Amino acid sequence: MAKTVFKNILQILIILIFNNFLAQKTPEKLPKNAVNDTIPKKDTIVVKKEALEDVLRTKADDQRRDVPKKMTFLNKNAQVKYQDMQIDADYISIDDNKNIIYARGKQDSLGKIIEPVITTQAGKKYETNEFSYNTKTRQAIAFNARTEESEGVIIAQKTKKYNDSVFAMRRADYTTDDYFIKKKDTAADYFMRASNIKLIKSKNKSQIVTGPIQMYIEKVPTPLVLPFAVLPFSDKRAAGILIPSFGEREDVGFFLNGIGYYQPIGEHFDLKVLADIYTKGSWNLRPQMNYQKKYRYSGNFTADIGTMVRGIKGLDDYTKNSTYRISWTHSQDTKANPFLTFSASVDIVSTKFYNNPLNNNYIFNQNVLNTQQNSTVTVTKRFLKLPMTITGTASYSQNFATGLADLRLPQMNVAINQFYLFKSKTGIRSGLLENITVNTGFNLTNFVNTQENELFTKAMWDKMQTGLKNNIAIATNTTLAKFFTFSLSANIDNALTTKSLNRYYDPIKNVTVDEIRKNFTGYSYFSTTASLQTTLYGMMKFKKGSAVEAVRHMMTPSIGFTYSPDFSSPNFGYYKNYYNASGALTPYSIFEKGIVGSPTNGMVGALGFNIGNNIEMKVKSKKDSTGVKKIKIFESLNLSGSYNFAAKDHPWSVLSINGQSSFFNNKLTVNTSLSLDPYKIVFLPGQDTGIRSEQFGHFSVQGFNVQMSYPLSSELFGEKTDYAKKYSSKGEVRNENYYFDDDNYAHFDQAWTLNVNANYAYTKGLSRVGSKIASIGLDGSIKLTPYWNVNGSTHYDLVTKQLAYTRIGFSRDQRSFTINFNWVPFGQYKVYDFFIGIKANILSDALKYKDRSFTQPNAPF
Repeated sequence: MAKTVFKNILQILIILIFNNFLAQKTPEKLPKNAVNDTIPKKDTIVVKKEALEDVLRTKADDQRRDVPKKMTFLNKNAQVKYQDMQIDADYISIDDNKNIIYARGKQDSLGKIIEPVITTQAGKKYETNEFSYNTKTRQAIAFNARTEESEGVIIAQKTKKYNDSVFAMRRADYTTDDYFIKKKDTAADYFMRASNIKLIKSKNKSQIVTGPIQMYIEKVPTPLVLPFAVLPFSDKRAAGILIPSFGEREDVGFFLNGIGYYQPIGEHFDLKVLADIYTKGSWNLRPQMNYQKKYRYSGNFTADIGTMVRGIKGLDDYTKNSTYRISWTHSQDTKANPFLTFSASVDIVSTKFYNNPLNNNYIFNQNVLNTQQNSTVTVTKRFLKLPMTITGTASYSQNFATGLADLRLPQMNVAINQFYLFKSKTGIRSGLLENITVNTGFNLTNFVNTQENELFTKAMWDKMQTGLKNNIAIATNTTLAKFFTFSLSANIDNALTTKSLNRYYDPIKNVTVDEIRKNFTGYSYFSTTASLQTTLYGMMKFKKGSAVEAVRHMMTPSIGFTYSPDFSSPNFGYYKNYYNASGALTPYSIFEKGIVGSPTNGMVGALGFNIGNNIEMKVKSKKDSTGVKKIKIFESLNLSGSYNFAAKDHPWSVLSINGQSSFFNNKLTVNTSLSLDPYKIVFLPGQDTGIRSEQFGHFSVQGFNVQMSYPLSSELFGEKTDYAKKYSSKGEVRNENYYFDDDNYAHFDQAWTLNVNANYAYTKGLSRVGSKIASIGLDGSIKLTPYWNVNGSTHYDLVTKQLAYTRIGFSRDQRSFTINFNWVPFGQYKVYDFFIGIKANILSDALKYKDRSFTQPNAPF
């Protein structure tokens, strides 16, 4: 051990000697005749630097100078100005030895500060109880400081200013309550409390960086605690945490819905990443990206990817399903390129997505009731000199009930602009020839109807159908005898497709088989129509003094004759026959299940008619300045039908009656429709489906529908009360204004709305027993106080006598934040959701209540 110690001591001595040798300075060589200067190079006279860099200006009602201690004392209305800083206080002391300026606010008899110290620097005002500033280091310490920044205010027990850019605060409260900032109230309706806050300022922007921070509402702590927060003070887009809503759902447990982060990306993009978390194991991730290029295009991309867990693992009710939804929308500014436009609305979801919604907004918005989803991408090309428009489309449609998907990819339409066949000789078109117009175009479609799991597989491509169709429409019109409009039109369709239908009956399996054959085939179709229309007016006047002065009836009758050949004739080859299960020879179209349609079966020589009616009446009204008021009995009442002279049986069609009316100042809207079959329906014993007989004149009801809607509101039941004139006493609780009567009861405008919707539908057709659908829906809101609102909606099925979708919501509009609560108490998805959102723009980025991304109107870009 002694050897080791000796060895270590020897090493240390060598290092010290070596360092000392390096530290020695080699003397400069002097010239041979040089004389050493006995005066040292250092100047022995040192100018002491001034303690103050500027003039210190002071004033007060009472000033005292302590020369030995180098202290100055200012009492009452004291003020100190130094550089760009001004301090106003009740008491100020200046210590020249320590370079300290100390200020204190005005105290009452108990020593409580009743008037703060006001420090102004660089246009910013700070209020403190006590303030200490070092003129040499430019650092300051303040107690109970009130610092206003942009739309917010910070109150900290202790604040230390390191320089003009950095402030450190301990146990600080931050709020954006406008009433509290303007000192209209001594307590903020909410604040965010943090143990440590750092305020960082710069020329372009300022921001607050905190550690753990908690929200307080009316001085009551809430469960909303964030591990950190960055609050930017800028009118530009900035990153920030997204505040979630929380609640409970019966099937998946408690949840946080919409927790995440917002991040702007460059000048044209921004990104949100949201998450939905449930206590029973379900989760959902929702990235959302918005993009915009001003005067060019804008769009967004969203996705929902998650796993739904229901029940308890190991039990029979346990299920685990993966769900997804991909959505993309794109729109082009009309000014970007008038000759080429592109738009997209893509929404692809898994089959059971809406049966397993992990985003509760789909429940509150009733998206869970969706039975179909559609997606479309469209490109349109226009030409400056060519009279045509080319449109390319790709579409995708999902049916959640059947699990089938319709895909049209691609689909192209070439439309030739309408043109007149003949030129006008006089510049004013008249007569049948000069009014002849031609519309034509081509449509190419690739279509397949398949299962979702077959998409883009060989099975799908085998089912794919391709069709090309050309349509030519020729029309003209003229006036006959001044009161009649005569119209003449012809329609020609030419179609070509790659597949046709071969139908036969399989006696072994006892089924009708539809066999799709791959071959090119097509058809041509022709029809023409001639119609005549006029307008008739009638007026019935009553005696003077009667409540009803007159009834006005306007009738618009029209008749038209339509002709088309019998395209089921064997000469055309469009129709074939097969023997059905009963051995009867049955015709069918080889284009029946195709995408280009089928020509008509049998000759058509039909006379169609339509009678339109409009009935109004004039009644006396004291409220109207003219003394009369118009009431619409029927805005429209139409009767339509046709008679086919070429038909071998049932020449009369089903008669349709449609009506629309409005009552009570157009508030109550009623829409009705009625279908009547003029032939008797005969039912064979044991069969529920009937057969149309040739017995005319029975007019059995085949279908009936009535829809009613009535928007009720508080304004319909009386004029708005002028509370300022009716009640002399006015008071305010927080920022809610009330008017008080003689008994000191508060009054305010308690506005409410209630939309009533009712629907009844009866469908019979050829069935023995018809089916009914009847429901009534309510949707409304009421203000319990000027800032408390209750809203909700419900639907009641009158047939099953059960409540359908029902939602109840509460919202509280505070001075600086809002509280929203939504509840679905019935149905498959029982859920409640609670959300608190801050209004201030300054927090809408850091705590995303309002989206300040560039996709919002009037946002900076």
